[in-house]
Formats: sequence, C-alpha cells, structure tokens
Amino acid sequence: MREAKTILSGIQPSGLLTIGNYLGAMQHFVRLQDEADCYFCIVDYHAITLPQDPQELKENIRRLAALYLAVGLDPQKVTLFVQSDVPEHTELGWIMICQSHMGELERMTQYKDKSKKLKSIPVGLFTYPALQAADILLYQATHVPVGEDQKQHIELTRDLAERFNHRYGEVFVIPEPMIASFGARIMSLDDPTTKMSKSNPNENSYISMLDEPKVIEKKIKRAVTDSGHEIRFDPEEKAAISNLMTIYGQFTGQTMEEVEQHFKGCGYGQFKKELAEVVIDSLRPIQEKYREIYPSSELDRVLEEGAQKAREKAQQTLAKVKQALGVGLK
Repeated sequence: MREAKTILSGIQPSGLLTIGNYLGAMQHFVRLQDEADCYFCIVDYHAITLPQDPQELKENIRRLAALYLAVGLDPQKVTLFVQSDVPEHTELGWIMICQSHMGELERMTQYKDKSKKLKSIPVGLFTYPALQAADILLYQATHVPVGEDQKQHIELTRDLAERFNHRYGEVFVIPEPMIASFGARIMSLDDPTTKMSKSNPNENSYISMLDEPKVIEKKIKRAVTDSGHEIRFDPEEKAAISNLMTIYGQFTGQTMEEVEQHFKGCGYGQFKKELAEVVIDSLRPIQEKYREIYPSSELDRVLEEGAQKAREKAQQTLAKVKQALGVGLK
C-alpha cells in the first residue's frame, strides 16, 4: 500500500500572480488536491523580507487567497491559510535558523541575486530559507511542488531536517521536491531567457491573471519573437516563439507537436491572435469567480478555518520539536 502524500506549497503575496504562477503551479494544485493532503500557505512573512506597503500587502493577501479558490481549490479538500495566522511558523523558523550554518545560507542563489540589487541587506533576506524550511517541516510534508529555481531551498530544508533528526531523534519527515517536467517555467514576454515574474518592472513582460482582455491582447502582440516566421518548438534556436507555444499548449492541453501542426503555414501574427484568444477565454471564468469571492465574508471564513486546522497540525509538530530540544516546561 502506497503511503499518502502530504504537500505544502507557499506563494508570496508580493504582487499580482502571473500566468506563469498559474501554469507552473496553481493549475497543478487543483489536481493534487484529489491526490494528497494539501496545505497551501500565503507566506506573508516571506514578503516582508523586503519593504512592503502595509495596505497593499493586506490587499495582496486577500487577492491571492481569492485566486486560490477561483482556480478551483476546494477548502473542503485543502487547508488554505495565511502564514502569519499560524505563529508556529516563526517559532520553528527561529529553531531552524539555529540549525543553519552561515555558509549554506550564503550559497543560496536567490539570496545572492537579490542582495546584489540592494545597498543594505536585511537579515531576513539572508535567513528566510530557514523560515521556508520551517513552513515545510511544520506539516511533515512529504512533497513540495517547486520550480527548478527553488530546488536549492528544498535541498537546504532536507539538510536541516536530517541534521535535526541526527542530533535530537527522528522528528521530521524528509521532504521530496516535486518538479513538473514541462510547463513549470514560463518565461518573460520581453526576454525568453528569464522567468516570467510579477516583480519585473516592465509590465509588458508578464500577463497578470487579472489583466483585462484588451491588456492581454496588447501584451501578447508586443511579445518578442525570433527571426523567421515558422511556428516551431526549438527552445535553443527559437526561445521566444517556443515560450509562447508553451503558454498556448499549457492552456489548451496540446503537445508541442500538435501546436506546430495547428499553426503550420501560419505566421507570428495569426499565432499571437489565437494565443491571445486562448489566454483570454481561459482566464475569463477564473476572473469572474475571483470577483465573486474577493469581497465575500466566505473568504474570511475559509482563511479562519484554514488557519485553525493548520495550527492543530503545526502545534503537534512544534511540541515534538521543543520536547526533543529540551526547551520549555512542557
């Protein structure tokens, strides 16, 4: 008999989600909710490793929660909650910091990339992988869906869990990364060598899940393409059109061979026109559902119940950790 999976995934509420977030993660979450015990966390403490506008952060948390539900997550099947509503995250986060070594945190690629752009580096930016480890370990997650760019952080989580277990006894499950083999990495519309990101200052580089149809059409029309006019999937030689084909294939469920066949003899103009229609039609029901959920009291209830359920599990794990460490009176 196969052991049941427990899945933990967190997304920062630091801006509007892009179709890269949806195609790379959220649409897979809908499938996973029927296959595993899933915890989906809005990691607002991770967002504040860099300065945030408080009101905007609150709105982004709510937007993200509403989008989680709008794409098809069922609160009867999953635990959806906000990280800061479960204080055990920061408590175990400190414990994981104490298990971490300076050298391994300094080697984190994302830290190195982000710190290069800053004159003064917040300590939280340096230590947040330890908090991320706590997010995962609190729920004894067996699997963590991530892109290639986050795989290093899961490796650190595994190292910290194994280090703790070796020192204090078997407390943590050692999680495995879940990396989608295709479609997990949607690239920027203005530069197919970089990942599509909501943090890109160029708004034409990404498509937000809440973009209006006219905006989507405009962004796709402006998306960079390669020399020539052939619609052919070749990430090495034709990175730009291959990225757009990936988006088309992910939204329609078609293979790259089927996309190539469909657009055989067509130019980039016709391809972009159909791509815009597919993206708009796919996002429309999600956006309509989002507009219903965002202002509703039902959203508040879902998050409150999710936090309560998450805390029950988190408290069990943290109690084992503290007992193993010898801290506290209980």
